[in-house]
Amino acid sequence: MDFGVVLQTDPPAAAVVGLMRRAERQGFRYGWTFDSAVLWQEPFVIHSRILEHTDRLIVGPMVTNPSTRTWEVTASTFATLNDMYGNRTVCGIGRGDSAMRVAGRRPNTLARLGESITVIRDLAEGREATVDGNPVRLPWVRDGRLPVWMAAYGPKALAMAGRLADGFILQLADPFLTEWMVKAVRDAAAEAGRDPDALTICVAAPAYIGEDPAHAREQCRWFGGMVGNHVADLVSRYGEHSGMVPEELTAYIKTREKYDYAHHGRAGNPDTAFVPDEIVDRFCVLGPPEAHIEKLRALRALGVDQFALYAMHDSKEATIDAYGTDVIPALAAE
Repeated sequence: MDFGVVLQTDPPAAAVVGLMRRAERQGFRYGWTFDSAVLWQEPFVIHSRILEHTDRLIVGPMVTNPSTRTWEVTASTFATLNDMYGNRTVCGIGRGDSAMRVAGRRPNTLARLGESITVIRDLAEGREATVDGNPVRLPWVRDGRLPVWMAAYGPKALAMAGRLADGFILQLADPFLTEWMVKAVRDAAAEAGRDPDALTICVAAPAYIGEDPAHAREQCRWFGGMVGNHVADLVSRYGEHSGMVPEELTAYIKTREKYDYAHHGRAGNPDTAFVPDEIVDRFCVLGPPEAHIEKLRALRALGVDQFALYAMHDSKEATIDAYGTDVIPALAAE
């Protein structure tokens, strides 16, 4: 199992770079950032510094979207970073939540997202693609490689990830839901004539090392609110009792009222009081190192290739270090 760390690009950028360097020293192979240019600093500028100050870390957004930048700009940005630092990027992409809504736009349609996956990957790897009806190619790309991993929850999005993406990002760490969603993605890949085992499966969720469960839950409760935004979209699209989405995912948002993106992804978010302790425990990875190892073993048995740790709480350094000394070596030894 690989490990990644996910950070917000809060200023100063030097602190983000420092945490990524720390993560690499502790055995993490991937460095991810949020991509919401209004709420945080522009990630790709900071990605360049992270790549410059690390040796092996693979860097990318979790997640970008098809509309805040044109597709040729997104592809050129990745291709430039790869040319400078040796194919050490990965493109996480989704419909767009905070990046779109904060700017007063709706998230992208699945059709637009699906088309963008193929176009961005083709352009970044030097192939010609059609952009707005016109053939486009980046003539300077040589030996470029850009895996594109798609974030998804609902049945149509899961099927698209299986058909088109190189990897699947699931933003929660609940074993029951992971099993259901990984199966949906791999079934879709097989139906499309692809090798389902060739897709990389990445589970991303907050992790907090500590002996005080109440404090850990309060530091990570924001995540249930963030996931709730996507779940609310699913309920509006498919209905609460459609059978298309497991009730284990949708039931907890019944008392959800509002969501202020000014607190998005932050501990103490006042709009996440509706998230019960049970959901925090299911969706996140909390407790002493032994509890993390046990849950990650269960996820690995379900086919998870990478656990990407959201470090958005008051114990970033301690949790990264504990993963490096206790969690990563224990799983690597197996």
